[in-house]
Formats: sequence, structure tokens, C-alpha cells
Amino acid sequence: MMMGTFPPTADKWAMPFHYPNFYNDMWRIYGSVFFDDVDYFRVGDEKRFDPERIRAFMFERGIASCPTVKQAIRETGNASDKNLTVVTAVDLDSILPQVPKIETLFTTGGKATEVLLGLLAKPPAKSKYPKTNQSMDYPYQWQNDHNRKVDVNNLTLYRLPSTSRAYPLALNKKVAAYKEFFKKIGKL
Repeated sequence: MMMGTFPPTADKWAMPFHYPNFYNDMWRIYGSVFFDDVDYFRVGDEKRFDPERIRAFMFERGIASCPTVKQAIRETGNASDKNLTVVTAVDLDSILPQVPKIETLFTTGGKATEVLLGLLAKPPAKSKYPKTNQSMDYPYQWQNDHNRKVDVNNLTLYRLPSTSRAYPLALNKKVAAYKEFFKKIGKL
């Protein structure tokens, strides 16, 4: 399951779906990784991506998507996670039963990784967080007893590069990191 932080303000949306900002490279990366075409999910020459095509692809490949943040305050009005104040984190107790075959969580940057690690019963010190392109065991423990029927104690958490253009990594290097990850987990 792909987990980012929180969408940008609605005025930056080019479609009603995850990673809605046309200037975020997520769907270019996916297009390049899976189809060797950065514009695979783009709608013609328009500055938007096709959410139905993305949904169908993700469903076919078994890739879920969920933000790590349910409520947030964007202190500066832009999409930067640097000035994002988390009000309410994701409720994994309600999300994980919806994806019972999940084995891997992967974050798209540092803030999403920080939020997920903060949900653990014993969060690691920041110095122990996985660096970009690294992974760690994710021993999530249920908060509510009624969800214990689903075993999620063997999850792995991978941290991938941010897909924001503000992240100082060339697109081809982001594509290479995501391609390596998807090969590793058997999706490519």
C-alpha cells in the first residue's frame, strides 16, 4: 500500500484522486516504471492525469493507496510537508482490514514515514528511521480488539523518494528507485 501524507489545497488539483497535482511526478514515475512512458496516465496534452485509468491499473496490479494523514493544517498553503501540521493520523485499524492481503507499506517521503512510525506501540528513535530506499519491519499492533482477526504483524515498511518536484532528485533517479522497489516486491 502506497502511503503519502496529505493532498495539496484543492486549487492545485488536476483530478479527484491521490496525487492530484499535475506537477507532482507520481503518475509520471508509475507510467515510466510500468509502461516506459512518462505520459501514460496523462490525458492527451491536458495538464491532468486520468484517475479512472490509474484506478484500473492499481486494482489490476494490487497496489492500494492511502494517505497517512486524515486531517492536517498546511501552515503555508502549499503542498510542502515541511510546514504540514498533522491533526489526525490515519486509522490503520480501519484501513488494514480493507486490504487483508497486505504485506508491504511504502511511503513517498520522510513525513509519511514519520507518521507511520509514530503509530507503532514502540516508535523507533528518528535515528533508526529507514533512509530513502531502505526498509524495516513494521510491527503494527491493533488498537481495537475487534480487528485482531487480521494478521498484520509481518508488515514491511519501505521508504521511497518523494515524488514532489521540490525534492532534489532527478526524475530518472526517482523512476529507478521505484522500479527497483516494485521488482523487489514482485509487482514488476
